[in-house]
Amino acid sequence: MRQPTLFLTVGLPCTGKTTAARRIETEQKALRLTKDEWVKALYGHENPPSAQDVIEGRLIDVGLRVLELGNNVVIDYGLWGRDERSALRQAAADLGAKVEMLYFELSPPEQRRRLDQRHAEAPHTTWPMSDEELAEWAASIDVPTPGELDGSEPIHDPPGGFATWEEWRRHRWPPSVS
Repeated sequence: MRQPTLFLTVGLPCTGKTTAARRIETEQKALRLTKDEWVKALYGHENPPSAQDVIEGRLIDVGLRVLELGNNVVIDYGLWGRDERSALRQAAADLGAKVEMLYFELSPPEQRRRLDQRHAEAPHTTWPMSDEELAEWAASIDVPTPGELDGSEPIHDPPGGFATWEEWRRHRWPPSVS
């Protein structure tokens, strides 16, 4: 049995994550898990914060099962937090899978241009995002280190209060909406 790979796309909106995830899906025969497609299918024009984490968590559970079965998976979320990426790197390692992390970044004007183009060409695939929101998100992303990206950096311990990354993952991505 071949060693499966978990592909993680990291970046802000409209930086190319989904385009890359679609390419990986085809080239690597990977199950592509794109959160926005599920939120749009379930909630339409709404983007309820309470559903975001649950949908991400359910898709992660599906992805981990697919890895366990020996198949490749691409997680197409922003994964802005280092802890999120560490939890997924650890989960993949626990299943004997490799991880390939891809980081996407663009200048704010190019990001805005792409967002405007997406709204014009495929408004059903996205939500409105203000320049203020984009700037706030850019300030909050924890950019991956070179060691995270190439896999040479060890996975750090889970945050205080959590004995394992699995415990943290279950807290971060709850199984249901409260």
